[in-house]
Amino acid sequence: MDQLTELGYYALSRHPVTPRELAGEARLADEIGLGTAFVSERFNVKDAAALCGALAGATENLGIATAATNHNTRHPIITATMGATLAEVSGGRFALGLGRGITPQWQILGVPLVTGAALRDITGLLRKLWAGEMVIGHDGPIGSYPLLSLGVTLESPPPVMLVTMSPRTLELAGEIADGVVLHTYFSADATRRAVSHVRGAAERAGRDPASIRIWSVVATVSDELDPADRMRRLYGRLATYLQGYPDQLMGANQWDPADLEHVRATTAFTGARGPIDATATADELAELAEAIPEAWVADSATGSPSDCAKTVAEQFALGVDSVILHGATPTELAPVVSAYRDIRPDRAVGLPVNPGRMPS
Repeated sequence: MDQLTELGYYALSRHPVTPRELAGEARLADEIGLGTAFVSERFNVKDAAALCGALAGATENLGIATAATNHNTRHPIITATMGATLAEVSGGRFALGLGRGITPQWQILGVPLVTGAALRDITGLLRKLWAGEMVIGHDGPIGSYPLLSLGVTLESPPPVMLVTMSPRTLELAGEIADGVVLHTYFSADATRRAVSHVRGAAERAGRDPASIRIWSVVATVSDELDPADRMRRLYGRLATYLQGYPDQLMGANQWDPADLEHVRATTAFTGARGPIDATATADELAELAEAIPEAWVADSATGSPSDCAKTVAEQFALGVDSVILHGATPTELAPVVSAYRDIRPDRAVGLPVNPGRMPS
């Protein structure tokens, strides 16, 4: 069975998180031909390095990526060590996806905020370290360090991807990154704009715009799921994102702020007991489904497995290179993947296993 290297899924994307399910999911993903398992780090039982190592050990073909981890939670030599170790143990299947994270979380934890300048600084530094350089007296946006060295030279260092939705960081990705991961609940127009930001910035920087691998992320919620579960994954997950970074998501989609206030007036928000997709009751989810404008979820993959597959295939016409099917396990995605094979776009074929690379 051909591996669909253009398709990915998020590992452990449901609540509650059960890390012991990771390996079994990944082996099935390998079996049905999915291309990459993405890990979104959380400060509970979702340590990115541990999960990516487990993925590397459980599979032979699957690409592996963080999407995202954050450089500000580790000393740069630890991040470099993490990337180097995972690149080696996976046989070159690993890509390091970095992101800004959520500002209020960094403020609560007392951790420095992630800036565009810091992302530029850490990306350049990691590449030097993976190339075997000894860096003396580094002084930049990520901090000052007397001496940094891994003592090894990687033959195939991991690509660096940026996980973002803001125009400025998308343009930064076009300048410095090997790949980009967009965000769930992007409209078709938002995806086109994001692709334009990345490719345009790459061209202005003197890079080949086609050399940057862009992943869109599509909420995949088929009718084969229980109705209450569908609401949790579709509307509850969107509401959770609107809890964490509403301005960025609203701005990327050019959604009306008045609609957001209507959504925020629901019981799920006013009585929130944590992340909405993890804690909302069935009644609260039903109220959310009524309050959230249909346009906000219209570009998600919903309906029958064939309907979902069609939505996924249509993403490639927006200019992306690859698609993450978000919010479902490989078991749940198997019928969608099977249907997708029948309509697989020609331009999606032939991508490398490593999710941060394009054909050379």
